[in-house]
Parts: sequence; C-alpha cells; structure tokens
Amino acid sequence: MTKKSKSKSITFVDLKAQYLSIKNEIDAAVNDVINESAFIKGKYVQQFEIEYAEAHGSKHCISCANGTDAIYVTLKCLGIGSGDQVITVANTWISTAEAISQTGARPVFVDIHTDYYTIDVTKIEEKITSKTKAIIPVHLFGQPANMDVILDVCKQYNLLLIEDCAQAHFAEWKGKKVGKFGIAGTFSFYPGKNLGAYGDAGAIITDDDKFAINARKFSNHGAIKKHHHDFEGINSRLDGLQAAILSVKLIHIKDWNKKRFDIALHYNELLDDIEGVTIPQIRHDAMHVFHLYVIRVEKREKLRKFLIKKGISSGIHYPNPLPYLKAYEYLNYKPADFPIAYNYKDKILSLPIYPELDYQKVKYITSAIREFFNC
Repeated sequence: MTKKSKSKSITFVDLKAQYLSIKNEIDAAVNDVINESAFIKGKYVQQFEIEYAEAHGSKHCISCANGTDAIYVTLKCLGIGSGDQVITVANTWISTAEAISQTGARPVFVDIHTDYYTIDVTKIEEKITSKTKAIIPVHLFGQPANMDVILDVCKQYNLLLIEDCAQAHFAEWKGKKVGKFGIAGTFSFYPGKNLGAYGDAGAIITDDDKFAINARKFSNHGAIKKHHHDFEGINSRLDGLQAAILSVKLIHIKDWNKKRFDIALHYNELLDDIEGVTIPQIRHDAMHVFHLYVIRVEKREKLRKFLIKKGISSGIHYPNPLPYLKAYEYLNYKPADFPIAYNYKDKILSLPIYPELDYQKVKYITSAIREFFNC
C-alpha cells in the first residue's frame, strides 16, 4: 500500500459520522425513552407513525420490526397465499421474493431495465397468468420504477400494487412520493438506509382503512387491544428506541437526500468521460435519492481490488440476481431468462455515497478510478 493510500481510508458507509452530526438530538431522544421505559409500542412509536404518515401525505403508517416483515405483513393482509403468483424484479435484495414465498405464493421474476436497473416494464405483461395476484416493483438504488406503465398494467389485469420502497425514502415519480401509488408502500429502516434506525425497523404506509387495521393487528399477534386477539398474527413491532431515533432523523432526511443527489452529480461529472465506466442514469420524470451510486465496468473485480489498495471501500448490489440464487434453484432459470440482470452481475459496482462524504473524498475516489483506467 502506498503512502497516499495509507493516509486515506474511505468507508462504504459512515454511520458514526452521521451520528456525530446529530449526537445531542439522538442522545436526548434515547434518554427519554429509557427514562420513561417506553420500549415496546407506546407514545414514541405512535409519534413516529404519525410523523411518517404525514410526511407522505398518507392516512396510515403501520410500523413493524423490519422491511422484510413490512412486505410479508402487507401480502398476508391482502390475502396472498398458496397457489398465487406475485411479480417482482430479478435483481434486488432477497427480502422481496422471500416474503412472497413465505406466504405460500410464488415469486415471478422480470428482468431489469438496461439503464435504470428497476423492473423492465415492457416485460411484465408476458409474465401475467391467471394465478397472478400482485406486482411488487422495487425502487432500486433510490430510483423509482416507471409507475405509469405499472399502474396501467395493474388496472388492466386487476392486480394489486405493492411498492417496495426500502431503498427509496422520499423518492418521487412525477412529483408524487413512492409508496403512494398502490394499496401500500413498504419501507426498511435498516441502519445503512437513507433513513436508518440503529437496528432493524420497518413500516407500511397506506390510505386504505380496512387494510391498515388488519396490518396493525397482524403485526401485533392479531390484536389492537392487549389480550384481545381477533386472529393469529405475528410479533413484528417497532420498539420505542428505534422509533425515537427515526423521529429525530426524519427531520433531516430531506437535507440528507439532497446531499446524496449532489454527491451523485459530482461523481457523474468526474466519471462521465472515462471510457469503460458507465455512470448511473436518472429518469427525467423521477427524483432519485441515491441510496446507492452504482457504476458498471468490465473489470469489476480488478478495479475493486485496486480501490482497496487505495483505501476505498465499495460494494456489489448484487453478486447474483435472485433467480440464480441457490434458494431459487427449484425454478430452473437459465442465464437467457434474465439476460440483462445476468450480464450486469459481474459489472456493477457501488461506490461510497452518504451525506457526510465530502467532495475531496469523491475526487480522490474518482481520481483512483481514472488511474486504474489510465486516464
């Protein structure tokens, strides 16, 4: 490792830097919860649910233990189960497909868009059968899917629309926040997300009163009132500490998202002219919130090792598209079934991006990439 690389150490995500920027607010919120012993449910959870619903212009926010549960609870409360099929995208985190499978339904995958990495809407209709009950588009990396086409398809075939917004807090499609297009939007507050807790946490937003009541019951053992269980549910409750932390962070999310977008534009400006690097494209109808900044390169592993020598961390999202995971071997998919996702799996590389990443570090990262490509 060179002297220069020793002087630099750029992490993929820096959660400590974010904490230090709001330390007094966070510490006060945590102390309040502890002093009041408001650990499960309680006023801090209620407060966050109200704030998060209002921030989206939604009637209801149902908090839960994590983003995976948010999808599972939604599917179960919409009656999705054995014999049903649910369409989703081929490249995303396993939670989306896993939640479908755990209801007894079957995930049906659609390839990704060549430029935007979200579901290729031109390939959805060919996957619809008499068993199809819902579509779950994933607003991957912070980029909204093409909601106009998805809405049209759902209306034409009478399908439920559930949005997976785990990576896209407050992203927008044509001025409308994601999570607001279908019957429900699901969110993860995993620590590394744009809006992240200090542990697992999740939520569902909806304007449907009946669904909201059932989701709230199902995530709390089938009950609204303690000891009064209308049906069997699960234990998926947001705890008071995480709720209080999220309420503090919610105040800052708009500014943090803007900083992420500005950093992404800076990356684009410095990388755009490098032959061999494909920078992320931004839909002109969307507001991208850049949960991840993902480039494509032919020599991904060599570049990644080179960056490590320079003290620069990176990520891969994801090493294998869902259809090619061992978990889905039983579906017998071949590379030709999802050619774009399969082709990109060895090329995509996520560079560090977080609100506290200063422009000097961005310049250092891009200079290292230029050095690798002899630019």
